[in-house]
Amino acid sequence: MPIPEYTVECKKSELVAENIYELQFAKPEGFTFKPGQFIMIDVPLLDNPEDIQPRAYSIASTNEEGHITLAVRIKEGGRAGDWIVKQLKQGTQARIQGPLGVFGFNPSTPKEYLLICTGAGLVPFRSMLKTALAEGEDRKIDLVFGAYTEKDILWREEIDALAKQYPNFSWHIALSDADDSWQGHRGFVQSLVPSIAPDCSQKSVYVCGNPLMAKDVKQHCLEDWGVPKEDFHMEGFI
Repeated sequence: MPIPEYTVECKKSELVAENIYELQFAKPEGFTFKPGQFIMIDVPLLDNPEDIQPRAYSIASTNEEGHITLAVRIKEGGRAGDWIVKQLKQGTQARIQGPLGVFGFNPSTPKEYLLICTGAGLVPFRSMLKTALAEGEDRKIDLVFGAYTEKDILWREEIDALAKQYPNFSWHIALSDADDSWQGHRGFVQSLVPSIAPDCSQKSVYVCGNPLMAKDVKQHCLEDWGVPKEDFHMEGFI
């Protein structure tokens, strides 16, 4: 079955955290997806617009929103980074394919959810969280988020608001290079998880973000923390 293709208009391109741009595209008619899925975007080479390569990005928005939201970490000198910073503006047309992927909550599990991510790895969790909580999910959900400094925290006010609105949801921030004013946890997410979820083996665990972090967390979950393989879910860094 062919992957659906759409031409969409950029509605927003804004720097929202250190080296992370939030992008919004008009949602095409008939476009629906499962929270946690991603799209492919055709990215042209600035010096040769005929040279096009696709890039995969997780969807941060929900089906109820009238746009497709992404958050992309900019790699200096990279094809996608150059296109986003120098060319992608409000009104720019882009070609997308999707939705794709199978990452997402397993509603049939009786276990509580533990989400672990760094940086732009938060993107699919935003969609998954907002959808599940709005639909009445009442199981405990803990989100452990890692970044370098406070400037790297993505959607902080919005997720703080979700934590206040839904008593079954909590998020916990670990900063590895925080300044002296930071009052929260210092270090990597791997060092924060055991205090947040000492019963990690009883959780349904989802991981997305930095590949080194993801590899380390996977090893801890499956070898040290007793998480059954069927309860561990990991998305590639998108």
